[in-house]
Amino acid sequence: MQTQATLLNLILRNYIKQHLYDQAAQFVSKTTFPENPRIRNTDMARYLYYIGKMRSVQLEYSDAHGKLMQAIRKAPQTPGKALGFKVAVWKLALTVELLMGGLPERSTFLQKEFRKYLYPYERLTVAVRAGSLTDFNEVASKYGAQFKKDGTLTLVNRLHYNVIKVGLRAINVSYGKISLKDICAKLGLESEEDAAGICGKAIVDGVIDATVDYEARVLTSKGVNDVYSSTVPQEQLHKRIAYCLQLNNDSIRNMEYPQKKKPFEEAQGLTNQDIEEIIAESAEDDDDMDLL
Repeated sequence: MQTQATLLNLILRNYIKQHLYDQAAQFVSKTTFPENPRIRNTDMARYLYYIGKMRSVQLEYSDAHGKLMQAIRKAPQTPGKALGFKVAVWKLALTVELLMGGLPERSTFLQKEFRKYLYPYERLTVAVRAGSLTDFNEVASKYGAQFKKDGTLTLVNRLHYNVIKVGLRAINVSYGKISLKDICAKLGLESEEDAAGICGKAIVDGVIDATVDYEARVLTSKGVNDVYSSTVPQEQLHKRIAYCLQLNNDSIRNMEYPQKKKPFEEAQGLTNQDIEEIIAESAEDDDDMDLL
């Protein structure tokens, strides 16, 4: 079992190192990591890390993030032990979380063990949170060599559109109408044509609720709708009630009482003292019957 787990990790590592992600995905689909208590957690953690790296490249960010967080939990928790592995997993997990549209918690960057290693990713998170392309480009340029060494440069480059989406959301909330020229100035875009194209894509993707007037070259926000005037609260309530009912049904179904043991099985579990007590009770019952 241990040899099989090690061999799986070595093959996956070779595929990923050669950037053969499709072949790695096919290999994973046709193999199964052995489930055995004798398998070391470190091997399982490494396997999950490779799966997470492969999924992140294939744009399956949710699955990738789940695998990476499992790898962190499986890794040795003793400070200083397997530090290089844990740092590599955290770097990839933080980048994937940003690509999912989330923002990593600040406490992650304040961990004494990882603070100096995760500093570039902290600056990257700040740039994404601000929605500033200027800050993002500055961070990407300054720490580009580090990102390339970490193997996250491709994923970091994908964050370009995420930064624009954050900036557009802020603009859409703050302004009822704004010119494309001002959008270029705020987001650091090169031309009004780029701004118009990006705004159009954001509207189609549902990032912002607005319209683009190409002749007047302005972006007009439709305002924030009152969610309580729609059916969204009712749908969410129905979803939660359905979940609670399903949980209740599953709990009742799993609460099965153990079957009553057969006499033979009960006799097997009796000690000599129990047998003597049973014989004594039977004798007393016989005496009582004789008195009657």
